[in-house]
Amino acid sequence: MSMIRDLRAAVRPSRTSPRKRTDAYDAHKTMLTAGTNSAVVDCAVYRDGTRVTVDRDLAPGAAIRQVRRDGGFVWIGLHEPSESEFAGIAAEFGLHPLAVEDAVHAHQRPKLERYDDTLFTVFKTIHYVEHDELTATSEVVESGEVMCFTGRDFFITVRHGGQGSLRALRHRLQDDPELLAKGPSAVLHAVADHVVDGYMSVADAMQDDIDDVETQVFSPGRKGTPRGTDAGRIYQLKREVLEFKRAVSPLVRPLQLLSERPMRLIDPDIQNYFRDVADHLTRVQEQVVAFDELLNSILQANLAQASVAQNEDMRKITSWAAIIAVPTAVCGVYGMNFKHMPELDWQYGYPAVLLLIVATCLGIHRTLKRNGWL
Repeated sequence: MSMIRDLRAAVRPSRTSPRKRTDAYDAHKTMLTAGTNSAVVDCAVYRDGTRVTVDRDLAPGAAIRQVRRDGGFVWIGLHEPSESEFAGIAAEFGLHPLAVEDAVHAHQRPKLERYDDTLFTVFKTIHYVEHDELTATSEVVESGEVMCFTGRDFFITVRHGGQGSLRALRHRLQDDPELLAKGPSAVLHAVADHVVDGYMSVADAMQDDIDDVETQVFSPGRKGTPRGTDAGRIYQLKREVLEFKRAVSPLVRPLQLLSERPMRLIDPDIQNYFRDVADHLTRVQEQVVAFDELLNSILQANLAQASVAQNEDMRKITSWAAIIAVPTAVCGVYGMNFKHMPELDWQYGYPAVLLLIVATCLGIHRTLKRNGWL
């Protein structure tokens, strides 16, 4: 929060003397131009769609001054900057303290906010984790974040997480000068398109996992009985789908605004491209919702199968208990040592009783098996 107070003092108009405000600003500026900002991945100036700087260690302060003198825009990429590392850039570009705080501390939901002449956009990146077999502890998706500051003559990305690198995206845009000449809004569209394309790839991969679990739940096991699957695996996959859903669903509204509502910082031609990205995101959202509902059905079916299996086991146990009860009852009666017992003095009494026990047990077994209890 100390950084936020410093930024507010540096960015908003001050009632104190201009000298004090300049000193605070120059302190951030000195740190920025000294080359100590290790969070900067790349900093480049673009003019007419072409990169005019080749020095990756170009200081952001020098880059924006060059842009405001000669035209074009600057694109700065940062990875997990600390408060001190981002303070100088925030002061140099006049970023709003609330947006700066969100960008530094991350863990934000996807959103679009406007601060004066800057658009602040948050994207959740999703990466599919390859695995040989899905288990109850498998990590299916990894999430990260990309925060974008879009201004009239600058574009700043702040990335959190090990996935979602934008290096390949930057090279691809540099190969399309006509699109890059549209300015920072073209880069914002490219980032949004890159993130949503990642969603589509993850959705296709998760579809295979869900199909595999569904097959295992409903495929017949030995002797034609359902074998089911581990409920923990289904629950873990459902948790991963929910994490995916938390990245996709909140982004629908921001992309609708970018594609439908006119904005000064968004080129009208680029706005048409946002409609295509919004359509793709809607498709992914529908897939994720379907995944969630399907996993609910699979989990319920698996629990029903477990309940049926338990009932079958109980019926078998009860059936054998009924069969064993016959010799137990007969032996219990003859074990009471009374003098006058049925057929006690008969020569064939003992084998007759044994034969009666066997015949009764076989009769009960046949009846229970005919009724499907055994």
